[in-house]
Amino acid sequence: MLIREATPEDWPAIWAFLRPIVAAGDTYTWPRDVSEERAREMWCLAPPSRTVVAIDPDGTVLGSAKMNPNHMGPASHVASASFMVAPGHAGRGVGRALGEYVLDWARAEGYRSMQFNAVVETNTRAVALWRSLGFEVVGTLPEAFRHPEKGYVGLHIMYRML
Repeated sequence: MLIREATPEDWPAIWAFLRPIVAAGDTYTWPRDVSEERAREMWCLAPPSRTVVAIDPDGTVLGSAKMNPNHMGPASHVASASFMVAPGHAGRGVGRALGEYVLDWARAEGYRSMQFNAVVETNTRAVALWRSLGFEVVGTLPEAFRHPEKGYVGLHIMYRML
């Protein structure tokens, strides 16, 4: 698997899995009916942020990550990131590879830590992955996320030093 900077030509492949992931309403705080234009604006950020794709040898986009400063000014040394893996490619290490890539990027860019602002507590695969990569839950906002099947559940704030 190769991870590289996303190009405009990658967007249709990203949108193909981003749209159903967001529409499911069980892992992202985005509007479930987000338009393609708005989704692209929120996912494909301008520098100093970065968007990448994970591809297999035949060029199939397996997943994507966006990384960005989490805060401004005196807290601009804290990074953040978001991740999506195409459902048909889950369980193949794509999320872990993207996570490791993002951590390396943040270190190289001079960030001192990384914070995830809203990890849905029922997204146990993501929570376990981030814990395995050194993140800890530093707080949970009770009932901050309206899950389509489980009702109101918590949003974890996860953090790690770099």
